[in-house]
Amino acid sequence: MIKNKHGKLTYESLFKQYMSGELKLEKYQKIGVLLLVIVLSGIFGWVYEFVFYYFDGGTGEFYMQGGNFLPWINIYAIGAVLIIIATQRIKRRPWAVFLVAMLVSGIVELIGGWLVYTMFDGARYWDYNTEILNFGNIGGFVCLRSVLFFGVSALFLTYVMVPFCIFLSKRMSKRAFLILSIALFTIFMVDEIYNLLASKVFGWQGAMDFYRSIGWKYLT
Repeated sequence: MIKNKHGKLTYESLFKQYMSGELKLEKYQKIGVLLLVIVLSGIFGWVYEFVFYYFDGGTGEFYMQGGNFLPWINIYAIGAVLIIIATQRIKRRPWAVFLVAMLVSGIVELIGGWLVYTMFDGARYWDYNTEILNFGNIGGFVCLRSVLFFGVSALFLTYVMVPFCIFLSKRMSKRAFLILSIALFTIFMVDEIYNLLASKVFGWQGAMDFYRSIGWKYLT
């Protein structure tokens, strides 16, 4: 690993090795980076939807997004992991990453939306039929605007988020990095499991009901 004259790892050198495929990571670093990417991509998705639906709802007010207490949406984390897997060998070609990410995200949205709609009696977690900029809309499950955004987001994921997480794994001690990545991942997974399973099985108050009870609105 190339370092500067003070013996410290530089981001520039790490990024070059990351792009060339020469970068070597220990097993704990690979696991920690993956956990951080899952957390950060879920947060990224929540922020995107929080901003987008402000405009989609007429710019009158902000609407709560997702079904968790914390600002995190699971399908963005799932999509990020799939995109990383699909583009691992082509990351030196941004245009290829963009196109493959569009394809992967479109398939995830189409299949995921259709399964929810089919299995839960017409339920939808998103519906492009009712949204702005919904050109290329297919059944409300996927549209051109969404996959274009995910293609651009994949560039951010591949060339900013992942290298940054790798940089943290190299600069932090093994203990500190594992504590950070595992703790953040655990916190968000507890929130996810509570709202996805526990609240429904035991009849406990979920995040959506809680936020509605304090005045937050969800765009329907």
